[in-house]
Amino acid sequence: MAGGQSPSDARQQARLKQLFPAAAAFSPKEGDPPHITAYGPAAQGKQPILGYAFYTTDLVPLERGYGGPIVMLVGLDMMGKMTGLMVVDHHEPYGDFSIERPEFARQFKAKDVRDPFKLGEDIDAVSRATITMSSASRAIRGAVRRAARMLLTAPPATQ
Repeated sequence: MAGGQSPSDARQQARLKQLFPAAAAFSPKEGDPPHITAYGPAAQGKQPILGYAFYTTDLVPLERGYGGPIVMLVGLDMMGKMTGLMVVDHHEPYGDFSIERPEFARQFKAKDVRDPFKLGEDIDAVSRATITMSSASRAIRGAVRRAARMLLTAPPATQ
């Protein structure tokens, strides 16, 4: 990426800022699994990590909705809670009545990686698009759990 910020870079920064409003900086996408690190403001010479953002298609590439892959950007804080979710690209053949609706993404904010992520249980089916809704829920569950396993330190066991 040479030169100034492209429109897609500006969109990416805006999305990341929505997932991590307190972030002072973001890393480029890197690592295994591919992720973007959100950094808080520097304190005592260190920039704390607030969490990670990642695309579900990078972590669970084979999961498909009715109209193909569903690209979602997910934020995960250091405690294993989702900071938010955005549907970035999706091709629903019968109109915008499924996961594009704001109530779909809203229900994932503060969701814990240990939650079941089951449609009809802890995930509301906000539309008639059950194939897409089920696939999106599985993709989110798989992606956040893989990211948590790979990127987060396990909390100490309680006695």
